[in-house]
Amino acid sequence: MGTGGQNGLRPGKGNTEGVTAGKGKTDEVTVTSNTDASASCQYRCIECNQEAKELYRDYNHGVLKITICKSCQKPVDKYIEYDPVIILINAILCKAQAYRHILFNTKINMHGKLCVFCLLCEAYLRWWQLQDSSRSIDPDDFIRYAKEWDFYRMFAIASLEQTAYFIGIFAFLWVERPIRAKEKLNSTLLLKALLLSSYGKLLLIPAVIWEHDYTPLCLRLIKVFVLTSNFQAIRVTLNINRKLAFLAILSGLLVESTMVCFFQRMEWAVGSDCAIYKSQDF
Repeated sequence: MGTGGQNGLRPGKGNTEGVTAGKGKTDEVTVTSNTDASASCQYRCIECNQEAKELYRDYNHGVLKITICKSCQKPVDKYIEYDPVIILINAILCKAQAYRHILFNTKINMHGKLCVFCLLCEAYLRWWQLQDSSRSIDPDDFIRYAKEWDFYRMFAIASLEQTAYFIGIFAFLWVERPIRAKEKLNSTLLLKALLLSSYGKLLLIPAVIWEHDYTPLCLRLIKVFVLTSNFQAIRVTLNINRKLAFLAILSGLLVESTMVCFFQRMEWAVGSDCAIYKSQDF
């Protein structure tokens, strides 16, 4: 499986115990086991979302055994055997199992960098739309664009609107939390899930570079894809039903739209720009 002798547990938390291996022979075989598993379960079953102590056990001689979930009697995480490309395809298809694998059973810490890169893509799209709608033969305009001030302004606007979108989601889930009294809102994990599930914004750059008559439609489809990914990320992270996840997304969009209207009323030189951007449903 390409594990290279690694185990399915956190590094540095293993011990050695004897097991029976071979055909009728009893040997001392090294088995990785979690000494702190009783204190906290670090993984999740991708099928039923139940906590699990380990993903698989790594015996010596290259023998690996995937852990079976005690609740659903299925492998805790079948994706540990899959190629990353297959996992990515399943994530694009918004499969809950793939999301659980990425969020709970892997160590992915690129959400911060991905967020910045997505904001840069969104800022470039807005800057490109601003240039396309404000073409002029006045040399001063070209000097103004050369200073890149408009691009930085678009980056700031995109950052504020995304922050407002996240605030709307968190505010709704916080108000709704008494309904889920048994559930604890893990804000850090939810934020990470939302940032990672916004990877669809990376498609903005190809949509702009290969400009054609269907570019507006492509931008709308990208928006729908990002919202769908956020919807699935909320469901998987908090283990809530579709209705609550959908309402959380609507709350985020409502707060984001309020932020756009605020910018337009303040005439912070962004009214026409946001109008152009929002006309593409972004």
